[in-house]
Amino acid sequence: MHENDISYIIRGAAFKVHSTLGVGLFESVYEAALAYEIAQKGLEVKTQVPVPMMYAGIKFDVAFRLDIIVEDKVIFEVKSVSELIDIHHKQLLTYLKLTNKKLGLLINFNSSSLNQSIIRIANKL
Repeated sequence: MHENDISYIIRGAAFKVHSTLGVGLFESVYEAALAYEIAQKGLEVKTQVPVPMMYAGIKFDVAFRLDIIVEDKVIFEVKSVSELIDIHHKQLLTYLKLTNKKLGLLINFNSSSLNQSIIRIANKL
């Protein structure tokens, strides 16, 4: 399955979760519901995935943890904040670079309009 197809399914699941749960909950609540909805579509979902990094020639296995990865292709970062800021975008781009993945989605569930709160970030796509 291509990254764009996976992205379409993730966005559909995000809209369903947002309309069901509403705004103002912890990120972990949205993450659990999203992982469930995406898995219901028959896709492989992993949550809280460690992302290693290299520093001074040493591999650090749990330097970072990404929220969700779908089909080992698309990284999905869940936020529940008053507004997305530049560091959120950079965080996802860093995960994409460290994992050599091409596509990531950054979604802020603390928004009345989820359509305005889904950010697509590409890495060499």
